Amino acid sequence: MSDAHLAAVPLHLHYPAFPRHHAALRSCLPLPRLNRKKSLSPPSIGTISLSRAVSFAAAGGTTAWSAKEVAPSPEEEEPPTSVALEPIVSEEHFDRIIAEAHQLEEPIVVLWMASWCRKCIYLKPKLEKLAAEYYPSIRFYCIDVNTVPHRLVNRAGITKMPTIQLWRDSQNQAGVIAGYKAWMVVDDVRKMIDNED
Repeated sequence: MSDAHLAAVPLHLHYPAFPRHHAALRSCLPLPRLNRKKSLSPPSIGTISLSRAVSFAAAGGTTAWSAKEVAPSPEEEEPPTSVALEPIVSEEHFDRIIAEAHQLEEPIVVLWMASWCRKCIYLKPKLEKLAAEYYPSIRFYCIDVNTVPHRLVNRAGITKMPTIQLWRDSQNQAGVIAGYKAWMVVDDVRKMIDNED
């Protein structure tokens, strides 16, 4: 085989070993490529982004990567995108939350829901996103009517679910009965909160 023919033949076919094992070629081979595909899964707790702080060191012919988490400065911290609705599990717990809000002179928003209610289940994450907009000045809670005494449900005047109520000064100030599209309910809750301020 001539040199011209060798140039057209893939390297792994005419060398006994792949070129990366050949001592003369080892120094001119490119570094391994990094996988640049973005992960579709969200980062889990404890993971860090290598783009934040990465140091690269070459020692003894080996490549070492190390990363350290850098605490963001206060002005870099982003507000949360959603805030979980704190569950109220008893009538005493409800009374304590209402009393604390009255003492702090802050309104609270309560979602009355049921675990079997599809609209309630669908609406809850939307309200968690809305709660992030008002965090921390207004706290959002949820009550599963199947887990609290029925007298609490009657006391609050709940007849349909989901119902969202705004409580201020230990009194129910306004409410939205959510029997329509979730985005419209969220808009109505936002208007309810803004009108009470």
